[in-house]
Amino acid sequence: MQAFNDLLDEKRNIYSISVHDIANRAAVNRATFYAHYEDKFAFLAYWMTEKFQLILQKRLPDDAAFSPDNLYILVQTVFQFLVRFRQYLTPGDKQFEPLLENAMQKELYRLLLQWLISGPKRNGLQENREATALVVSWGIFGSALQWSREIQTRTIESMVGEVIEVVTVNLSAFWEQGTG
Repeated sequence: MQAFNDLLDEKRNIYSISVHDIANRAAVNRATFYAHYEDKFAFLAYWMTEKFQLILQKRLPDDAAFSPDNLYILVQTVFQFLVRFRQYLTPGDKQFEPLLENAMQKELYRLLLQWLISGPKRNGLQENREATALVVSWGIFGSALQWSREIQTRTIESMVGEVIEVVTVNLSAFWEQGTG
C-alpha cells in the first residue's frame, strides 16, 4: 500500500502505475503481489476501502454506535471524501472511477449494517436491517456522488442536512426502538 501511495504522489495518476511498478517499489516480486491480489483492479478496490476506512476512523470512534450525531458525521465524511477524491482524479483515471466508488459504497453499507445489527432487536425490524442498510447507503452515497460530479451551487453543509432529513425517515424506526 505504501509503495502505491508513494507512486501516486510521484506520478499523480492511477492509470500509469502498473503492478510491476508497485512490486518494484515494494521490493517484492510480481508473484507476491498476485498472491495477495487477483489483479490491479482488486488491489485498487482494497486501496480505496482502506483509504475510506482510515478517514472514518479519524472522524468516528472505534466503538461508534448508531446515533443521529454519528450518522451526521458519516454523511458529512462521505461528501467530503468524494470532493477530495474528485480533485485527485485525472482524465486517465476515469476508467477506475466506478471501481473506486463501488468499493467506497460497499464500505458505507458495511458500516451502516454493523450499526443496525448491533442496535436494538425489537418489533420485527431485524429482517429489514440489510435492506435498510442497502437503501440508506445508496441514498447517502448516490447523493454525495451526484453532488460531487456537478458544479456545487449548494454547500456541503446544506446537502448533508437535506440528506440527513431524508435518511432519518428511513432510520427513525431503529432510533425509536433504541430509545423506547
